[in-house]
Amino acid sequence: MSPVLDETAKGVFIISATPFEEDGALDLESTDRMVDYYLESGVTGMTILGVMGEAPKLTPDESITFCERVLNRVEGRVPVVVGVSAPALGAIQTLTSNVMNIGASGVMVAPMAGLRTDRQIENYYHDVCETLGDTPIVLQDYPPSSNVYFSVELLNKLFADLPSLKILKHEDSPGLRKISQFRQDEEAGNRRRVSVLVGNGALYLPQELQRGVDGAMTGFAFAEMVVQVCALHSNEKFEEAEDLFDAYLPLVRHEQQIGIGLALRKDVLRRRGIISSATTRKPGPALDSTDAAELSALLVRLNRNLEVLGKETYEFSD
Repeated sequence: MSPVLDETAKGVFIISATPFEEDGALDLESTDRMVDYYLESGVTGMTILGVMGEAPKLTPDESITFCERVLNRVEGRVPVVVGVSAPALGAIQTLTSNVMNIGASGVMVAPMAGLRTDRQIENYYHDVCETLGDTPIVLQDYPPSSNVYFSVELLNKLFADLPSLKILKHEDSPGLRKISQFRQDEEAGNRRRVSVLVGNGALYLPQELQRGVDGAMTGFAFAEMVVQVCALHSNEKFEEAEDLFDAYLPLVRHEQQIGIGLALRKDVLRRRGIISSATTRKPGPALDSTDAAELSALLVRLNRNLEVLGKETYEFSD
């Protein structure tokens, strides 16, 4: 039975990479190691076939193969969310039906490109929810990717009117005031409380936690840091959480580069021995020698920062 995905979701739902062989084929052995690493890091959920998962570059059959491999490896220990965003509702419905039948706990849906007004966005999500029935849905608010902008008022209305929307994946930037306003409306009794998990590579995580989010849904290459920062914050060890976050901050920031960010994340996972290759599907980014040298220097700095905090350091391959 699939774990429940509902408004109480918290902690870290890691955004998973999709490992590929050097020739671009799915690497299912690396997928197993990657899932094991995420679970050992203490994540409370996983999200696959998101932006970091290169979902548009997979065939429908590959998407199902990858989902099955992840779900079989997870074995129901944590909920798994699958990104199903697509231009057509029929494609969303088909993929959703397939992944829910093999054990997914819910799906993530970003708005269709080209939506400009609140009415258009509202109608779209009403159509999505009607199409998917009772399937739990994560609403992805990521304007840099979708070019669709949600006001707090619109989010309030959507979550009030559509009970199958369970989680807000908040990736607007700047977005701290948006979080505060969203939570204030809940406290005022304007609608039910829902889970808010944040993305943006965890770049603003300590401040977002202070603003009242429930955790993160992001793909930073050191999942254990995100888990530990959220746990420290939950235990009101705010300064310790901030200090730990600061040790990793140069890498958090570096991964946020548009264009090569995914290649950087994958190369860190490769250097840690979690996946065999940092390959991205073509057309996709790849590191050159200067990029690789910069990353090496940042990993050395990370270990130095961790030593100062008295934390365990890492071993990295070339």
